Amino acid sequence: MFDTIRNHKKYLMGFLMILIIPSFVLFGIEGYTRFDGAGEAVATVNGEDVTQAEWDQAHQIESQRLREAMPTLDARLLDSPEARYATLERLVRDRVLATAAQKLNLFTSDQRLARELQQNEAIAALRRPDGSLDVDAYRVLVARQNMTPEMFEARVRADLSQRQVSQAIVGSGFATAGLANVSLNAFFERRDVQVARFNATDFAARVKPTDAEVEAFYNANGPLFQAPEQADIEYLVLDASALQASLALNEADVRAYYDQNAGRLAGTEERRASHILLTVPAGAPAADKEAVRVKAAALLEQVRKNPSGFAAVAKANSQDPGSAVNGGDLDFFSRGAMVKPFEDVVYALPKGGISDLVETEFGFHIIQLTDIKSPPQRSFEAMKPEIEAELRQQQAQKQFAEAAETFSNLVYEQADSLKPAADRLKLEIRTAQGVQRQPQTAASGVLANERLLAAVFAPDAVDQKRNTEAIETGSNQLVSARVVKHSPARTRPLDEVRESVRVRLVAQRSAELAREEGDKQLQAWKAGGAATGLSAVQTVSRENPQGLPQTVLVAALSADPKSLPAWVGVPLGAEGYAVVKVEKVLPRETREAQALGQEVQQYSQWWATAESLAYYETLKERFKAKILVAEPTAAAVATR
Repeated sequence: MFDTIRNHKKYLMGFLMILIIPSFVLFGIEGYTRFDGAGEAVATVNGEDVTQAEWDQAHQIESQRLREAMPTLDARLLDSPEARYATLERLVRDRVLATAAQKLNLFTSDQRLARELQQNEAIAALRRPDGSLDVDAYRVLVARQNMTPEMFEARVRADLSQRQVSQAIVGSGFATAGLANVSLNAFFERRDVQVARFNATDFAARVKPTDAEVEAFYNANGPLFQAPEQADIEYLVLDASALQASLALNEADVRAYYDQNAGRLAGTEERRASHILLTVPAGAPAADKEAVRVKAAALLEQVRKNPSGFAAVAKANSQDPGSAVNGGDLDFFSRGAMVKPFEDVVYALPKGGISDLVETEFGFHIIQLTDIKSPPQRSFEAMKPEIEAELRQQQAQKQFAEAAETFSNLVYEQADSLKPAADRLKLEIRTAQGVQRQPQTAASGVLANERLLAAVFAPDAVDQKRNTEAIETGSNQLVSARVVKHSPARTRPLDEVRESVRVRLVAQRSAELAREEGDKQLQAWKAGGAATGLSAVQTVSRENPQGLPQTVLVAALSADPKSLPAWVGVPLGAEGYAVVKVEKVLPRETREAQALGQEVQQYSQWWATAESLAYYETLKERFKAKILVAEPTAAAVATR
């Protein structure tokens, strides 16, 4: 099929254009892209679908956010089925809450939105010393999330509206101290117990399987002894970092770059200034503004006659509360830190100079430049390594952008070999043996990328030995791979795995013997037999499990306390069996009044959260919210 497409590409493109152009005429480009981007529905809320494309986009945004917050996070965790399903659950939850907010007419006012944005720490960090927002830096901040300021603010507004839905429940939830104490006392109850362990390993010496039993176990459990599907591959990596190493720089270009950028590379010049500010309220009448100007002019004349008294005049007259107490001192700042009219004057003044009146949105300023901190000028020889590294990075990124399309086209159009792309772009063909569908523990780099591995084991790549498409495996990094040899999953011969089969059979039989012996002893003790072989009495609780396995602890705390001593048998799977004797039930340890108050408060929060979850489930039912894809199961994950 792919050969047919390649051989008749021109005719196929013409045929597609015949189909597509009328749809533009009928629906418009926006309508067409909407239909095309819908994709398969993965969930539905209130009769509206959540599409695969929306799910993919939401997970991409969530993954990017987590990578920025935790740079050391293993990327494989973000690409796991569990992580993707969690993103879908959050997406559905957002849709449910948005629908509820709309139906309940819960909206966010401009004033509430403004307060929320002002409280955002990332945005607050963008404020200049005079309190104004650096709008350009704000645009850059939201652009990192692939949004405009308008899109970001719309999302915040929607989040606030949705938050009202759940906060109405969480904010009103409470639990009385009496109810909280009943639950907390039961949860933190202590018990005196004795434990007897019947470890499977203690019974291993009694298990001596015959060859016939080993063979029967092997035949009954073939999937346990499979060799995984593997492939030997060739792969090609195009990335900016690799291109940097092959770049040769011209000495004259490096020197020219130094001459043009020495000041910028050396560092930023900082200036220190003091100012006297007389404020003018927004919308003040012209007469009031003129009165402020006259007063400012009088102060200007005063400080020009006595420049050394600038600090005293500022302290007595400046209406800037942040600097007036310091004699108007604003400390050192660089370009971009102040509003532009103020900054332009500061960077035009000589050291010690006093400005004319400077009008800004805050009022009238009188500025004195008190110091200039210029970074030391570094020599060409000292800066040459930094300049070469910067030039290589710039040129490598430019080359990568130019080469990416060529790389993608070559690995697709000449799909039976990676050599044409390698020769054209001067890349090294790398090899790897024994590659599996899932990243292995020792795998690193591109071979740990799940998208690449999925492409390697796709039918076309395995059956036809064709190049994979160019896969983006990182920032400024593309990879294409080709299967050289493929080995399907197979059950290894008994002679190859005989010892592994015997070990598994012995472990299974040993666990069975441990359970049988443990249950036999449990029945004897229940019948009144001598309780020998039990551990010393120990007091356990959820706060202090004394090293007991979780299953044993839960069994001990769940035993019926009405008739003591209580005996409980606990299967421990492959580890064997345990018998627990509960001798006494003890109340929880005493708490100080402050700790008790904190626990009741925490319990109230848990209760409110439980009510909120219950309310959300009600909303899901009301708006017929349903996820249409299967949730990853533990068994499915274990086989990955």
